[in-house]
Amino acid sequence: MPQIQLSPAQRKVHRSEAHHLDPVVMVGGDGLTAAVKKEADAALNAHGLIKVRVFVDERAAREAMFQTLADELNAAPIQHIGKLLVLWRPVPEREKATDEDRMPGPRDFKVLKYSKRGGQRPEVKTLRVLGNQRLTAGGQVKRAKPKQISIKKRSQT
Repeated sequence: MPQIQLSPAQRKVHRSEAHHLDPVVMVGGDGLTAAVKKEADAALNAHGLIKVRVFVDERAAREAMFQTLADELNAAPIQHIGKLLVLWRPVPEREKATDEDRMPGPRDFKVLKYSKRGGQRPEVKTLRVLGNQRLTAGGQVKRAKPKQISIKKRSQT
């Protein structure tokens, strides 16, 4: 796969974004194995911009790894500084499965019930609130009220 070509201005923007990132892929003494490439591909799919740390002392070997990763993963080489390599690839769009008929699910709330005596610990109760219910300030579960229609609108229909 051919690597992505970026302008120097785009490369500069990605370099500044990558400044605070930590390396997410490490290349050890075995070099670029299939597992390392798979992890780098997964990291690019998840983050888009990644740093790769290479534990090889020869600069020529690191340059070769940098170009190999960029070519095989269809990524843009952003920066090679020391033993760090920065790669970028646009994050693929994720399909969102939306269900229009779906109602809000149950939620769990922790409610503290304080004792009338001052020195005791409050009692912690976990309450489950369904989609058509609400939790009052006193810690009680009440059913949500139906939508109120004003008198004026009721008379118009």
